[in-house]
Order: sequence, then C-alpha cells, then structure tokens
Amino acid sequence: MSPSYRSTPIGASQARRATVFALVAVFLDVVGFGLIIPVLPRLIEEVGHTGLDDAARIGGWLFAVFSLAQFVFAPLAGALSDRLGRRPLLLLAISGLAVDYVVQALAPTILWLFVGRLIAGVCGSSHVIAGACLADVSSPENRARSFGRMTAAFGLGFVLGPAIGGLLGEFGTRVPFWCAAVLAGVNFLFGVFALPETLPRENRRAFHWREANPLGVLAVFGRYAGVLPYAWVLTIFFFGTSIYAAIWPFWGMAKFGWPGTTVGLTLAASGLTVALLQGFGTGPAVARWGEQRMAAVGLAGAAATCIGFALSPTTGIVVVMLVLNAVEGFAHPMLSALMSKAVPEDTQGALQGGISALMNLAMLAGAIFYTQAFGYFLSEASPIRSPDVSFFIAAVLMLTALGLFLRHSKRTIG
Repeated sequence: MSPSYRSTPIGASQARRATVFALVAVFLDVVGFGLIIPVLPRLIEEVGHTGLDDAARIGGWLFAVFSLAQFVFAPLAGALSDRLGRRPLLLLAISGLAVDYVVQALAPTILWLFVGRLIAGVCGSSHVIAGACLADVSSPENRARSFGRMTAAFGLGFVLGPAIGGLLGEFGTRVPFWCAAVLAGVNFLFGVFALPETLPRENRRAFHWREANPLGVLAVFGRYAGVLPYAWVLTIFFFGTSIYAAIWPFWGMAKFGWPGTTVGLTLAASGLTVALLQGFGTGPAVARWGEQRMAAVGLAGAAATCIGFALSPTTGIVVVMLVLNAVEGFAHPMLSALMSKAVPEDTQGALQGGISALMNLAMLAGAIFYTQAFGYFLSEASPIRSPDVSFFIAAVLMLTALGLFLRHSKRTIG
C-alpha cells in the first residue's frame, strides 16, 4: 500500500516562519560546531599534554562519544516529536547545546571535554526535528528542495563557523567555545518567539518505544517498500564522509603544517561551495535530472574528491578539490527525499530519527576508525608513514555506496 499524504496543515505564513526557523536553527547550530573545530586539536594537546598523533586518537574518541549519544537519543527525540510536536523538543535541544559549550569552555581536563561532548550528543538532535518540521510544511514533490536548503544551511554554517573559529582561536583556545555558547543562547531565544508548531494534534500519533530506542528505530527502514536499500547506501556514505569531521584539522596540520586559521578557512571554502550549489542548484537539478541521478552524481563526486585530497601536493590544489567536493552534498538530501516519499506523513519524524541514527552510528564507527588509522599511519610502527591512507580507504567506501545505489536504482526503474 502506498502512503497517503496530506497538504500542509498550518497556514502559509506559519509554514514560512517554521521553514525559516528550521533553516536558521540548523545554520546557527553548525556555526557553533564549526567555531570549535579549528582549535580542538590545540585544546586537546594543551589539556592532555600530548602530541598530534595521540591528540588525533583522543579527538576520535571525543567524536565517538558525541555520535554514540546522538545515536541513542536522536531516535527518542524524533519519536517524541511525532507525539508531542516539534516545537518543545527543538527548543530543548538547542538550549542543551548552550550548556555544552560552557562546559567545554571551562574544561580543565580531558575528562571534562568528554562530558561536554556527551551533553552535545544528547542535545544535538535539533537537525532531526528541524528536518521533520520541513517535511511537515513541504509537499512531497518539494521535499528534495527543502532538504537541499537544509544542506545549504549546513554549508553556510561551515562558511562562517570554522573561519571565525580559526581567527578567534588566535586569542585563546577557549574563546570560540564562549562564542558558540552565546550563539546557541540566541538561537534558543529566537525559537521561543518565532517558531510555530508544525504538527497539529490531529496528525500526531502514539509514542512507541520500539521506534525510540536506537535499534528499534531502524525498523522504519524495513516497514516500507524500497526504503531499506537507500538506508544501506546512506550508512556507507555517512561512514565515508565521517573522515572530514574525524581527521581534517589533524590531516592539514600533519601534511601541510596548517595553523588553525588555515583549517578554518579551508572548511569555510568547503561550506561556501556546498551552500551555493545546494541553495541555487538543488531545485533546477532535481527538476531536470531527478533525485536518483543527482544522488548518483553526489556519490561519484564524493569518491573522486577523496582520491583528489590524498593526491593533493599543495594547499592550493586542496582548495580546488574542496570546490569540486561540493557535489557530494547532493547525496544526502536526494536519498532523504527518496525515502521520505515512501513513508506516510505521520512517520516523517520517525524516518528523520532513523536517518539520524544511521548517520550517528556510521560516524561513531568512522570517527574511531579514521582517527586510529590516521594516528597509526603517522606513527613509527606503520610500514607506510603517510597522512593520506585514510582518504584512499574513504574513496573505496564511496565507490561501494555508488555501486549499491546504482544496482537498486536499476531494479527500481526496471
């Protein structure tokens, strides 16, 4: 049975306000996250009194704690938002991020950095609920465009966040954390006054623990025809792309000797290209070529640019590859839109929670894998001492995801 769809249940003005806030919330959350990336390696070295190879390993475990907490709690937030509405859960998540940044700004030891990352993971489900808000106020045929705009908001966040974080880091490793806390607080206040509820009571459904636990939520992928193969593709894609969050600052420092400002500017360049392509290219691309073709383009581009980063001899070539890497941003929103079309309206929150669970589980595994591999291939124990090996591994994974996607698409079209 194909799912039934309802038109937008709230007024056009409220729908616009909800769309704006969802995108702004994602944008400000990513800005806050981006602020701390350039200074995190230095902070780990400073607090933990360690070198870059060990700092990379510690950074991987910090990211793993964050992803594990998101994996456990994001499905709960998605399922609760289907029952209680989007607004209260989204505001709670945003306020928790402000607390996290304060904890990390004051952290005297590595242990307190782990506490901060745990809080961030528990409260870091804002993008899940923001995605459900966009699904609530978008028609099925416009969801690819809406999810593309959310990807563009991520990209814009990474334009400003890392660039500003790299500059602020020159005044001290703690300064970007205080700025991130202020941004999260402003985001919360904006939501209190601007965010309407997008899920009317008549469209809400009963809360089910099987959809709220981190493994039970994955059942949503097997409940509707055609969704599970896309879920496998997304899992491999998320695992592959976790290399950037896991080792990018460490890789740039080890290969090119980048300072924090260069780390921030390269991430800003990446965010700018993603934002421009997603903000202005998603709608026309989907209209002309469709979600399936653009998802394939995104996966192929992800594989090609991983190889390009590994082979880059200079920072200038890295910047060129960052521009080309923008096409990778098509993969996630296109696959999300294809999955969203296949489930009913009252399951959009559970679907977004499930996608988030996949992302966090894959990035949890990826953070541990890539940082440990990176540290090993920099150490004297490695037979091949190179910071680039992890990017070659990521390229193989991206090609695997592309092959699975093309195989399923061929069967679907057939």
